[in-house]
Amino acid sequence: MKIFDTAFGIHEKALNLRAQRMEVISQNIANADTPGFKARDVDFKNVLNNVQQAGAMRTTHSGHVSHAGTGQANMVYTVPFSTAVDGNTVDISVEHANYGKAAAEYQATLRFIEGNIAGVRKALRGE
Repeated sequence: MKIFDTAFGIHEKALNLRAQRMEVISQNIANADTPGFKARDVDFKNVLNNVQQAGAMRTTHSGHVSHAGTGQANMVYTVPFSTAVDGNTVDISVEHANYGKAAAEYQATLRFIEGNIAGVRKALRGE
């Protein structure tokens, strides 16, 4: 049904982006001891602005994936406070803090969508 495709607006895309960001941060944490690993992040605000302006995510290269659920689109390297001798730029305490914040933002977006679903249910019941 087309109505349910747009019922939640940008929040469905935001939830997918937040999930992708949590995955990228967890990869950073997993590679904290990998020599030469460069910490990355998702430029959430930039991606969401692109979605709002174009109605769909834009890519800068044909090799990029067209939606946020998968792929490496709109990835940025994080600027480290200090780089390890082996070239690794993961700061584990910063990544843990980022993951906690990202998880809280994911939960907030999920609860907002759940509230919208409850509103749709009430409307369908005629309440």
